[in-house]
This record gives sequence, C-alpha cells and structure tokens, in this order.
Amino acid sequence: MNRPLVLIIDDEPDIRELLEITLARMDIDSRSAGTVDEALRQLATGHFNLCLVDMRLPDGSGIDIVRHVAAEHAETPVAVITAHGNMETAIEALKAGAFDFVSKPVDLPVLRRLVETALRVDHPGHAGEAGRNGKGDLLGKSPAMQEIRRLIDKLARNQAPVFISGESGTGKELAARAIHGRSPRAARPFVAVNCGAIPQELMESEFFGHIKGSFTGAVRDKPGLFQSADGGTLFLDEVADLPLSMQVKLLRAIQEKTVRPVGAQVEEPVDVRIISASHKDLPAMVAAGQFRQDLFYRIHVIELVMSPLRSRREDIPVMIDHILERLAQRAASPRPRLDRAALEALCAYDYPGNVRELENILERATALCEDHVIAIDDLGLAGKAPAASDAADTGLPEQGLEDYLADVERDTIVKALESTRWNRTAAAKVLGISFRALRYRLEKLGLDVDDQEADAEGR
Repeated sequence: MNRPLVLIIDDEPDIRELLEITLARMDIDSRSAGTVDEALRQLATGHFNLCLVDMRLPDGSGIDIVRHVAAEHAETPVAVITAHGNMETAIEALKAGAFDFVSKPVDLPVLRRLVETALRVDHPGHAGEAGRNGKGDLLGKSPAMQEIRRLIDKLARNQAPVFISGESGTGKELAARAIHGRSPRAARPFVAVNCGAIPQELMESEFFGHIKGSFTGAVRDKPGLFQSADGGTLFLDEVADLPLSMQVKLLRAIQEKTVRPVGAQVEEPVDVRIISASHKDLPAMVAAGQFRQDLFYRIHVIELVMSPLRSRREDIPVMIDHILERLAQRAASPRPRLDRAALEALCAYDYPGNVRELENILERATALCEDHVIAIDDLGLAGKAPAASDAADTGLPEQGLEDYLADVERDTIVKALESTRWNRTAAAKVLGISFRALRYRLEKLGLDVDDQEADAEGR
C-alpha cells in the first residue's frame, strides 16, 4: 500500500523541517513549497492526500491556495496554519473550504490528530452506519431535501463548525448525525446535548467534567461532554439557550481545543467537531446582546437550513410510509394503512411541529385505529390548525409557531402535574426529565407552582 503524500507550504525552513519530521514519524511522505507559485506547480504535477499551508506567504495568502484546491482538487483536504489567537483568519479559511486549522506555535499532538483525521476523508470504510445507508431518516425527493443531502455530503468532508437552523421538529439532530456518519469521525462518538435542559449551576461540570471532591456531591471523577465526544462530534442543540456566562467558557474551549474540568489545575486537550442548532434567530439575539457575537461567528461558519415540512409536501407520502413501517416493526404487528381521506388530510395539514408532529400523529393513529386501517378521525387533526388554503400566506397556525409550541409544552406539563396532584418531583419523573429541568420550564412558562413535597433535590 502506498504511503500518503502531504504537501507542506510554508516559507519558514524551520517549520517545514518540523512538519516533515513529524510526518515521517507517522509513515507519511511529504513535499515542500515556500511560495504560492511553487505550491501551485507542485499541485499541478501530482496528487496529494493533504495540504498543510501557512496563511502568510511571500507572494500571496494561504487563502488563495485553499480556494484553488477547493476548485481544482476538491478531493484533497487543506489544513491551514494560522497565527496564535487569529480566529478571524481561521474562520475565513474554513469558509473558503479549508478542512481544519492549527495555530502557531504548532502543537504536535494536535497536528497529528488533524492529519490522521484528514487522511480518513477518502476512506469511506470508516463511515458509520448513517453514512453507509444514506442520511439516516432524512427522507424525501423534493428539491429542498436533495439540496440538504448534497450539502451534508460536502460538510462531511471538512471540520468546519456547522450551524443548523430551522423550526422545531425539522430534523436538525438527524442532519447533524448524518454529517457525522459521513465524516472521517464516524467511528468515534456522536454526543448530543440539549443546552436548554441543563440547569445553569451544573453546566460547567456537564460540559467540561469535574474531579473528585471539587464540590459537594462530586464523589468521583466525571468526564464532561467534550471529553466524551473526543475524536468525534459534539452536537449542541438549542445553543441559543446557553447563558452568557457559559458562552464565554464554551468559546474558549472551542478556540483553544482544551478544557479544564471543575477543580482541576491543568487543561486537557480535546479533539471535537462542533455542530450546533437552534430554532431561534441567533443574529437577532446577537444584536440584542443576548448571544455573544464572537461565539456566534465561531459556531456559525457554515449554515445548513432545514426546510419546514409544509414547504416540501411532496415528501409527506414517503415519510408516512417510512414512519408506519417503523412503527409496525417496533410493535411487531401488521403495518397499518391509511384510507384516502386520512391520506389527503395528512398531505394538506401544515405541521407546525414538522416531522416530529407527523410522527406523533401517526403513532397516536396507529394505536387508535381498528383493523389496521387509519381513518381521518384517528388522526386527531380537527381544530389543531387552519387548513392549508387558509394558511397559504404564512404556512403557520394563526397564533404563531412559538406560541403554539409553548402551549403544547404548557399543557403537557400541567397534565403531568395534575396526574401527580401537583407534586413537581413526581411530575418530573412522569415527563422523563430532571427536577431542575422541570423547574426551569415552569419558570420559563410562568407557572409558579409550589411543590407539596419538601424535596431535598430541588431545595
């Protein structure tokens, strides 16, 4: 098997020699160039498995090489070498098509991990199950879904942070898993976290871990989310819900690629790709001072927009078939079928809760239907939303998506409280969330409920 070949582009002889020695110890061959012109000549004469390029060159910028490789040698990943702390340059390179970046002075362990990851890009055997079978459950043949799948393939080939936007229920986590599953990180962990569900006082420990004895209750060392995702992907869902104090710590961890567990004296290196998501308007939150601008630019390098289900109605029948088949397999029962009226109603409905709502509707209908035939009355759509023709202007229920989802959340919580005689501890167990997460939601929704149990966990 031929050894990989890397092109080193840097005008400093000492840096070139350091990189050549490091690569040689990894059983990797290398060639060197000191200028943009020399690098372009090298690229024209052979195939390279990776390019390492300094951003400052005597006759131009490393960005010029990044753009050239992206256009002429798309199969070759490019990693840029930037001045320490110059994140603006690194982000510009990532947007231009760079695979990843490393800062000067070059940290050799970080460099070795970067090279190992980059060399897996052209080896599909490393892809996970989501990478081999397509894009998970991101189904549909609409132009919007075809474009999403095309972008996922492209995003899987680099390490740039991705921000996935879209309404609740559009499949943002599925898209994140698909990017991970198609990437050279597929064999390593994919760790997903809902940032809005972590109590503020526990966030630093949850993200960065803690050591034994660092605070009351820390009876053993505990790795954080960054450590758990080392070598893989960390998916920050609803990142807009992070408090400003945590945003500062998260920014530093992303920029420095290190974390310090609570109570620790030294930092630990971590190698994670960040994918984040939110249904909120992050630019508006930045303008309002509710989200840090520097963190926004760091996580918002490339945006993937998930289309609402109502804008791609041609995908609804495909998704119905898939969901019904999955429900039948889970229940080990015959697959139900829809009568004509039920199918027409599902295709006309506007789905303020998007794919997640379609799944819930079909799961309920499957449980209620008789003789494995789903009728329109089994869907429970009456009064839930205006007809598609009435909502043509906005595609949303009259009250607005945010209000609609808040009402659904409020009703669910109130029902759980009522079923437990307004005991918050018991209600949290019914809802499958922690006591603190329930308390956070009660405060957010303005539900001031006194717990009738003096619970030590909550108090």
